[in-house]
Amino acid sequence: MKKLVIGLVLYLATISAWAQNSLSGKVTESQSGEPLIGASVWTEKLGIGAVTDEKGEFTLSKLPAGEVELRVSFLGFEAFRQVISVPYAGKLEIALTSREFLSEEFVVSATRASANTPTTFTNVDKSEIAKRNLGQDIPILLQYTPSVVSYSDAGAGVGYTGMRIRGTDQTRINGTVNGIPINDAESHGIFFVNMPDFASSVDNVQIQRGVGTSTNGAATFGASLNFQTDTRHDDPYAQIDNSFGSFNTWRHKVKAGTGLLNDRFAVDARLSKITSDGYVDRAFSDLSSWFVSGGYYGEKSVIKVIAFSGKEQTYQSWNGLPESKLEDDRTWNYYTYDNETDNYQQDHYQFIYTGKVGTNWKTNLALHYTYGRGYYEQYREDDDLASYGLPPVTIGDETIESTDIIRRRWLDNDFFGFVGSVNYISDNGQLDFILGGGANRYDGDHFGEIIWARIAGDTEIRDRYYDNNAVKDDRNIYAKATYEVSPGLNLFGDLQVRGIDYSFAGVNDDRRIVDGQESYTFFNPKFGFSYEKGKQTWYASFAVANREPTRSDFTDNPITEVPKPERLNNIEAGIRAQSGRFSYNANFYYMDYKDQLILTGQINDVGAYIRENVASSYRAGLEFDAAFQLSKAWTFGGNIAFSQNKINEFTEYVDDYSGADFQQEAFTYTDTDIAFSPNVVGSAIIEFKPVKNLSLNLLNKYVGKQYLDNTSNDGRSLDAFFISDFRISYAAQPRFFKGLELNLLINNIFNEMYEPNGYTFSYFVPGEASGRELVTENFYYPQAGTNFLLGLSLKF
Repeated sequence: MKKLVIGLVLYLATISAWAQNSLSGKVTESQSGEPLIGASVWTEKLGIGAVTDEKGEFTLSKLPAGEVELRVSFLGFEAFRQVISVPYAGKLEIALTSREFLSEEFVVSATRASANTPTTFTNVDKSEIAKRNLGQDIPILLQYTPSVVSYSDAGAGVGYTGMRIRGTDQTRINGTVNGIPINDAESHGIFFVNMPDFASSVDNVQIQRGVGTSTNGAATFGASLNFQTDTRHDDPYAQIDNSFGSFNTWRHKVKAGTGLLNDRFAVDARLSKITSDGYVDRAFSDLSSWFVSGGYYGEKSVIKVIAFSGKEQTYQSWNGLPESKLEDDRTWNYYTYDNETDNYQQDHYQFIYTGKVGTNWKTNLALHYTYGRGYYEQYREDDDLASYGLPPVTIGDETIESTDIIRRRWLDNDFFGFVGSVNYISDNGQLDFILGGGANRYDGDHFGEIIWARIAGDTEIRDRYYDNNAVKDDRNIYAKATYEVSPGLNLFGDLQVRGIDYSFAGVNDDRRIVDGQESYTFFNPKFGFSYEKGKQTWYASFAVANREPTRSDFTDNPITEVPKPERLNNIEAGIRAQSGRFSYNANFYYMDYKDQLILTGQINDVGAYIRENVASSYRAGLEFDAAFQLSKAWTFGGNIAFSQNKINEFTEYVDDYSGADFQQEAFTYTDTDIAFSPNVVGSAIIEFKPVKNLSLNLLNKYVGKQYLDNTSNDGRSLDAFFISDFRISYAAQPRFFKGLELNLLINNIFNEMYEPNGYTFSYFVPGEASGRELVTENFYYPQAGTNFLLGLSLKF
């Protein structure tokens, strides 16, 4: 009994010691004495940790009495280690010494805008991305940034997703990862479905609106997305993320890194799996990906080898929902064949070198290779055999000219090349000069196979009914400089020359022979100035971008009528400012298009719809975004854009089936709205932190009315919508974990029924009164009503 009492007393004393002892301190930079915000403070054996606040301060609670081994680390600084006796009298003062490493930021600096660059941009860091990242695709994660409208084919934000910036779609948005192009060379599109959970390996992204600065790859014809992947971690780490939610959506992720080995080497890796049934019937997604990065970090050079891959299988929901089913069957899917799927894998390999030469020069060189391959499978009911180059089948006295088939349409492509730059900064910092460029080649095979036919005739499985190849060389060189002519006043110049050689040969999917070759040389100048006074920066610029037609513009148009390249003249002017807890940006833009390519309803000689140049069109608008920290508990932020988006003169071609012979009728419109370009787009975010580690967020998005085509016809439009999401985030640092985070995201809390995307077409049929009747068919991509995602993240 005596031993039991003594043991109980000792146990209670131990609990008391754990509950009562705490250790507080402050972490600063050794030379300047400035506080380091976000430094990691960790007890090696106890598993108790904290992160420094905006004053560089921290508190570790529930420490046992005795010696505690403390470690403090911050990116770019030498780690601090010390044994501390607890209880500790007073406040611990820790000064970290800067470590001489070349910054990884230079990997992307050549193609990015800086604080004094006279263009319009938004930076999003990994902490902002992580707040929403529970498995949805990048366009959904970025939907609250200025002038962005996002959408999902399956309606739940997983699978095929897209975004428009200032009404500009993904075929006109330049995308790079570490300065390396990711746009498809032929369609110019960015397919985030091929990069599932890529956001989990992104350190930051810069969104430039307008032409922006010179970059590599496809022309920036309205916006650009510049991603930088994960940078160095000084300490070893491991992280497990799991989330689940509506529509049987699951994400599993494992991420780990070695930290800095021998003060020079680091390896990081991630493995992800995402599955979802989708909001639309059968529109499932089965996505997997991996990411590996290995780096050498010296005082004057950084060498990184990066590899990442994504594999997707999605059930097709490309056809959208007909207007007749919009009210009572929003999840209806046109496709019923059980393997009506898209299947694709894309592997990326990057070798990156960054070096410092002397005190004034930095260099950057990247070699890259991307291998993509895959197909989509389709069931086709009663398809004409002639469409596949097959003769009629005779069975007895019957001649069969059509049958049910299953076909696969393949892509098999290689994309490789190099990009690089050199940067000179004068001793006094007055001149910042960059010379850069790159050369890339795309080599792609397009072919189709019939894998099954109800009545096969004289065919073999895997017979190719079309087969063609395309090769595209894309090279550019640019020189850009910022010169401070007087304190605060900077002049900016950026000159780019871009050359394209594109050749294609073989049989197209419509059985036409499409042999052709086109070459372009574009000159893209940019000029501007910025003026900084206090915490305000005023800027203005003029920039030019030229863009070649896409693959379909060449293959679908008659070869004798090659479409002209497009040209964009862009004016940007605005102010960036910060005053205490309030920061804001305001800007004006004018984007003047020459020969913009758009769908008009015109068909080619075999009945395929083609795009045509319109002589003159423009986008003009005002954009505002701001953030205000009312107190430690309350933060308000938001953005709004007002715009006009017009085509001066547009001719629509409407199919006419009312007579004996098919024909098309032309209708001309003046001063008409550009499709998918709302006049108002806005977001508002409210964050409330009632207690430490708990954050409540209300996120609101408004998108004005959009037209499905360029006729400004109210009968062919998308209604304006207002949606709200609610997020609860809780972070803790329990014993034996570096961090625990719990996130609940409730999307569309007010169950708004909305459609951010769709398409339309019209045609004439025989009518009783006038002899013909105009029929318009609208199709929509409905988004899910109220739904949720719940995620748990454990950091070790």
